[in-house]
Amino acid sequence: MSQKVIIECVPNFSEGKNMDIIRQITDRIESIDGVKLLDVDPGKATNRTVVTFVGGPDEVIEAAFQAIKEARELIDMSKHKGEHPRMGATDVCPLIPISGISLEELVPYAHKLAKRIGDELDIPIYCYEEAATEDKRKNLATVRAGEYEAMEEKIQKPEWKPDYGPTKMVNTAGVTAVGVRDFLIAYNVNLNTSSVRRANSVAFDIREKGRIAREGNPITGKVIHDADGNPTRTPGTCKSVKAIGWYIEEYGLAQISMNITNIRHTSLHKAFEECRKSATKRGMRVTGSELVGLVPKEVMLDAGKYFLAQQNRSLGISEEEIIHIAVKSLGLDELAPFDPKKKVIEYLLEEENTRPLIHKSLTAFANETASESPAPGGGSISAYVGSLGVSLGAMVANLSAHKRGWDDRWEYFSTLAEEGQDLKTKLLELVDADTDAFNQILAAVRLPKTNDAEKATRLKAMDDATKNAIMTPLEMMRTCDRAYAFLSTLASDGNPNSISDIGVGALCNHAAIHGAYLNVLINCKDLSDTTFVEKVTQEAAQIMEKSKATSDEILSSVQQTINA
Repeated sequence: MSQKVIIECVPNFSEGKNMDIIRQITDRIESIDGVKLLDVDPGKATNRTVVTFVGGPDEVIEAAFQAIKEARELIDMSKHKGEHPRMGATDVCPLIPISGISLEELVPYAHKLAKRIGDELDIPIYCYEEAATEDKRKNLATVRAGEYEAMEEKIQKPEWKPDYGPTKMVNTAGVTAVGVRDFLIAYNVNLNTSSVRRANSVAFDIREKGRIAREGNPITGKVIHDADGNPTRTPGTCKSVKAIGWYIEEYGLAQISMNITNIRHTSLHKAFEECRKSATKRGMRVTGSELVGLVPKEVMLDAGKYFLAQQNRSLGISEEEIIHIAVKSLGLDELAPFDPKKKVIEYLLEEENTRPLIHKSLTAFANETASESPAPGGGSISAYVGSLGVSLGAMVANLSAHKRGWDDRWEYFSTLAEEGQDLKTKLLELVDADTDAFNQILAAVRLPKTNDAEKATRLKAMDDATKNAIMTPLEMMRTCDRAYAFLSTLASDGNPNSISDIGVGALCNHAAIHGAYLNVLINCKDLSDTTFVEKVTQEAAQIMEKSKATSDEILSSVQQTINA
């Protein structure tokens, strides 16, 4: 199956105070079918709003055009003031690949959007980053140099002729940059100072381009030049980071404002830590930080795991707990509440009603199972029981990582706990997958069969659905089979005070395998593909036989420890 093409658009509008104007702009975005508005992040001090939405490429560029058109009518740049550099009512409009499309494949869409804006809205347009028409236009800061006040003159220079649109400003919308870039994190680190100069000193320490190199005193010393007479620079500590210092009156503090343009080069937590080191060296303290717009889940998990490792704490806890550690460690809730469900892009992209079973409470799940509906049935219950078994194992691994006197073994048990979390996640996914497989069979049964063609289509759909209904519980068996090594290790090495929990985990694991095995067998009865059936049932029987023996071994070990 081909991957669904999804792109993200993050336009920055030069209005951060008038919520009615912001709402009118975002209403235009939401009016386009196939587009999902994810985030609206206004800033009073910057007088700027960062909007994030996703969808298919054609739908996204249509929504972007409509939003830019609305901003042209509502925002007068001749009256605009704000802390952030800007040159237009819609200052920048980057397109970002999320899935199913590359940076290169997205460039034509950016140019299509840029041309339409220039032609229909009479706004001068520059294309930047991957969509740039020449190297000097790649860097947004270079394109925007001089800001709105200098643009009237700048766009009339031959070397700065806009890529699209007029060569003069015919309205108060200013100039817009349309680009294609990788995922960028807009991130601000808070300082316990109001001094912009001191904030800039930290920004120069950490940003990739660093500061101009000087002899002796880094501020007043003589500038060092290269052989060609150009000033040399001392690079900062964070690759792919752009940063400046500024003062935010709304908060009463100075910040280092960063764009992290490549999270593979510099992680969120590294940027934070480098700011902290520089600030401490200069007699300041980092008090917290702020994310502008959205962030990938991986970034938050990496940060949480980094700070857990600093404490010699197990990393094998739930992703919700890891993200909570990241939020607290980075101080992301210092200036305003931080809700991961509203700031982490994967959470916002989750479709409503996906994985409906595992999102239920225990009572609701039990009630759903006990209802008249045949699903969820034994397959879903088997997957859930298996997830509980490995969850007990993960718990024992975490307790072992924190056991007094075992401090030198925390990494060993942390790795085991992470393995348990991965197994748990897989089995929880299979809870809903089994019910989905059953519903797929029902959908095939209901297909029309009034002629030979329809009968053939229906028969194939039923065979495909039945094979899926067989492979889903088989995957449960395979996953639980892998879990035995994890549980066996903890039975011999884990915290002996929790050994009974490993015994219960092994019982759950065997029950899950046995329950899934029954589902494999009953679904195989309805399939005419004997070769497929023979192969599947043979594998399932082998796992089942091994499960009984392994479960008994673990329980025997558990009993011996309890009796010791």
